[in-house]
Amino acid sequence: MDVATALAKAINSNNNEEAAYAPLTPGMVPPPPGVPSALQIEATRRWQEMEKLALRLVNHLVTCAGAIQAGDYAAASGRLSNAREILTKIPTGVGIGRVLTHFADALYERLFPAFPNSASPLQPPRAERRELFRGFYEAGPHLKFAHFTANQAILEAFKGCGVVHVIDFALMDGVQWLSFIQAMAVRPGGPPILRLSGVGPLATDDRDELREVGIRLAEFARSCNVPFAFRGIAGEKIDELHTWMFQTVPGETIAVNAVLQLHRLLVDQDDVVAASSPAPIDIVLDLIMSLNPKVFTMVEHEADHNKSSLLERFTNSLFYYGAMFDSLEAASRHDGGDGTGNPLAEAFLQGEIADIVSHEGSSRMERHEPMARWIERMQRAGMTQIPQSRNELWQAAMHVRSGTDFRVQEHDGFLTLTWHNQKLYTASAWRCADVGPRVVTGGAATMDPKESKNGGKNNSGGTCSEN
Repeated sequence: MDVATALAKAINSNNNEEAAYAPLTPGMVPPPPGVPSALQIEATRRWQEMEKLALRLVNHLVTCAGAIQAGDYAAASGRLSNAREILTKIPTGVGIGRVLTHFADALYERLFPAFPNSASPLQPPRAERRELFRGFYEAGPHLKFAHFTANQAILEAFKGCGVVHVIDFALMDGVQWLSFIQAMAVRPGGPPILRLSGVGPLATDDRDELREVGIRLAEFARSCNVPFAFRGIAGEKIDELHTWMFQTVPGETIAVNAVLQLHRLLVDQDDVVAASSPAPIDIVLDLIMSLNPKVFTMVEHEADHNKSSLLERFTNSLFYYGAMFDSLEAASRHDGGDGTGNPLAEAFLQGEIADIVSHEGSSRMERHEPMARWIERMQRAGMTQIPQSRNELWQAAMHVRSGTDFRVQEHDGFLTLTWHNQKLYTASAWRCADVGPRVVTGGAATMDPKESKNGGKNNSGGTCSEN
């Protein structure tokens, strides 16, 4: 049974309401037809028992989260103990048992943070983050969608510009910029001079990750005959960056890129008042405005995991990460795997779940919010939307695996990656408001990747000619 179905049934059963069944995921599948009746009866009995266990498991976990929120730690501990007992009786390698194991571990860490054997490490060391990111990138279309949509908006902004400068707030392993460099190489009229400033971790005694990535990108750009310069900016917090660090120069066209980064700058309002200083997100948006880019691209989780209520966060994230794990398993099977997927991708998502459930206050970093709230925040900062076109919708859909249930939706100029009816990530593009907005057209569209295609002045100081 998928997590969304189990959660809905468990919650509705508490309210004495009925909920519809949905298809079951691997690990708990209905018995096949046409087998001898005795085996059929036994298979049906086992299937129904596993379904009941899954519903009880979700109920115990949700009730545990509510008890923690209410301060009833004895009740929470009892519920969690029951949940962990059920996990020994159902498959945990795929399906609902897999994702709920991570939620049970996160609740255990929340209840017993001082116990060394409470669960596996929930937050990976910094040295592993890049490997986990790469594993998640390779496991499905999620990050590919994020990178492609951001790159398309930047390429559109850079049309006709001779000197361009991309500022990436989270360079990671630089994989986003390989296809971008290739696109620059075949641009009509020849490639521009490309500068890339990437923010990354501080160097250690035995490794300088930023330098390694910069060298690889420079070698790749050279192989593509793209004039290229790289600048690494070492920093743990992007709200501690300053405009002068990027060494912008007159005549270049600037783009700023932030993929899955801005939500980590959100804080509780009480912390802002107590600090008597601007919130980190406001500091960074002011920084972006001071850079005066022609385009600012951002991709964020389309989710609501920043509630002060643990129970609301827990319930919302159950639906969201249930869909995430289901989508990764489907991507694995589509690629010929057994559905277990990439363990690095699983660890990547496990870290997000742990942060949402186990942490509070300044230690909670995964503060995902829906696009509606980001729109208000961006407009207050002085930015206006650059709508993404139907052509960009089609191209993004082509980068999503055909034959799966991933879709790309367009609504009011934003592109959203979905799995079934669950929204996962939304991509958007922005410019400084004083440049003058393009007209935003209303309406919505959804693109199935199987469908076929149918049918100025540079505010950062550079000069661009239209091709």
